[in-house]
Amino acid sequence: MKNILLTVEYDGTLFSGWQRQPQRRTVQGELEKILSLVCRCPIQINGTSRTDAGVHALGQRASFKGDFGIPTDRLLIAANNLLAGGLNTSGRVGDLRILNAEEMSADFHARFDAKGKKYIYQILNEPELQIFSRNQYYQVQKNLDTDAMRAAAAHIVGTHDFKCFQAAGGEEKKTTVRTIYALNIVEKKTLEGKRIVALEIKGDGFLYNMVRIITGTLVEVGLGKKKPESVADIIDGKERQQAGHTAPPQGLYLAKVYYDLEELVEF
Repeated sequence: MKNILLTVEYDGTLFSGWQRQPQRRTVQGELEKILSLVCRCPIQINGTSRTDAGVHALGQRASFKGDFGIPTDRLLIAANNLLAGGLNTSGRVGDLRILNAEEMSADFHARFDAKGKKYIYQILNEPELQIFSRNQYYQVQKNLDTDAMRAAAAHIVGTHDFKCFQAAGGEEKKTTVRTIYALNIVEKKTLEGKRIVALEIKGDGFLYNMVRIITGTLVEVGLGKKKPESVADIIDGKERQQAGHTAPPQGLYLAKVYYDLEELVEF
């Protein structure tokens, strides 16, 4: 019996999220279908994050067990060929790809052994809307004050009860206390010179829609609708309605899953 850990990237635009759903195309469902064909036995995978429809991943992790003979390196090649359309054509890629596959110990579990995650949220901050960026960015047309956003972000870093940043409808959690190890506001330019404001956030865990609500709150700070110091009061108040709007899914990327605590907490 093999226990395989996958590292996966995907464009979430045409997926109904990660978790398998009847009659809907999901990342988990597609991977299980392809891996079952390649391994010639039923495969069920366990992912670290149940990303929503439209959310992307640069480094989602998932594990599965099975009694199959195909070598792990060949499994990756065969699965990616099928995910790209099965044409054995170089240069062809679909919207879902396995980046790495490695054999782990029998007791390893991709979700339960994870120490934390890193998300990136990308905002295209330009006065004119960009049609070809609509599935990759949250487009904010008014200028964002990134200094104010950084001042607000400083109140989020640390261990807090983040109930104010939790949306209704998610899985019930035993506690809403989480630790955010870093929250950086990074400015950069596209090749065409367009302004991008990216939030890079690392933590030991995230509540339902937490990153998107943090982003919406910081955007409102950047637009002058909220004061940077108000974020501390919002966290202390634990009221969802006091925080900002929920930013759309298109700008959100699951960047990395950490299994080494030291790597997670380093800055």
